[in-house]
Amino acid sequence: MQRRIWLIAGPTASGKSALGLRLAQTLGAEIVGADSMQLYRGLRVLTAGPTPEEAARVPHHLIDGVDPGEAWSTGRWLRTATQILAEIAERGRPAVVVGGTGLYFRALTKGLAEVPAIPPEARAEAEADFARLGEAGFRARLAVADPAATERIAPGDRQRLVRAWEVYAATGESLSDWRKTGAPALAPGGWTALALEPPRETVYARCDARLEAMVRAGALEEVAALAARGLDPTLPAMKALGVRELAAHLRGETSLADALAAAQRETRRYVKRQLTWMRGQMGDWPRITAADAEGQWAALRGGFMD
Repeated sequence: MQRRIWLIAGPTASGKSALGLRLAQTLGAEIVGADSMQLYRGLRVLTAGPTPEEAARVPHHLIDGVDPGEAWSTGRWLRTATQILAEIAERGRPAVVVGGTGLYFRALTKGLAEVPAIPPEARAEAEADFARLGEAGFRARLAVADPAATERIAPGDRQRLVRAWEVYAATGESLSDWRKTGAPALAPGGWTALALEPPRETVYARCDARLEAMVRAGALEEVAALAARGLDPTLPAMKALGVRELAAHLRGETSLADALAAAQRETRRYVKRQLTWMRGQMGDWPRITAADAEGQWAALRGGFMD
C-alpha cells in the first residue's frame, strides 16, 4: 500500500479515535492528535483520550503531553504537527491524524498565516476591553472588523475573541485575512481525508452515556487535580468539556446529577458546532455515516484503501 497521510475528522463520540487506531494498526502507522483538549496532560478520561493499553499499541503524538498551564495556539500546534509528520515520514511510516478540532485540519490542508508578534500592551488592552464591554459588546465591535471571526468563534470563547481583536488592533488587518495568506502545510495529493458523520441523535446519546462513564472512571479526580493548581480560568485546558460543571460540584455548588446534566447539555451543543463546522469547512471531504465501528471500518476499507 502506498505510504500516505490520513486525516480522520469527526465530532465528539463519533468513533473517529477507534477508527484511527484500527487504521494505524493495520498500516503500521503513527497517530498524530488533532484535538485541542486531548493535547493537554492530565485530562485523559475527561477528553476520551487513548487508554494506556491503546497508547501502547501505536505511537501517539500531541496527545496528553502539554502542561495545562500552557496555552497552545493553532499555529503552535501546526508547527509541531508538521515537524512530527516529517519525522514520521523519515521513519518510512504512514501517519494518521485524528481529531475533532476543525481548525487544525484547516491549517494542515489550507494554510494558516504566521501572524506577526502582537505587543503585550495590545493584548492587555484587548483583555481590558472585554472586561469593560462584556462578551456581547466585545463581539459586536469585533463583527465590524472581522465578521468571519465572530461567526467562527463559539460563544464563551473569550481567548479567541480577544485574540481576534488584538490582531486587528495591532496590525490593522483582521485575523481572518491573515489566515487567507498561509500556504497549506500538506502538499496537494499527499493526503487522504475523510469525515465521520453518524446520525446526530446517535452521537448525542453516546455523549450522554460517555460522560456518565467518565465520572465512574475518574473524571472527578482529574478535575480536582486541575482545580487544585489554581490556573487562570481562561486557559484552554480549563475550558475542556465538563471541567467547569464538575468543578462546580466539587466546590459544593451543585449536585453531581445536576453537574452531569449540565455537562451533557454543553457537550451536545459542542457536537452541533462541530457538525456545522464540518459541513461548512469540510464540505468536500468524503463522509462515512455509519454509526457502528464495523460499519465505519467496512466503509473505510471499501472506499479509501487500495
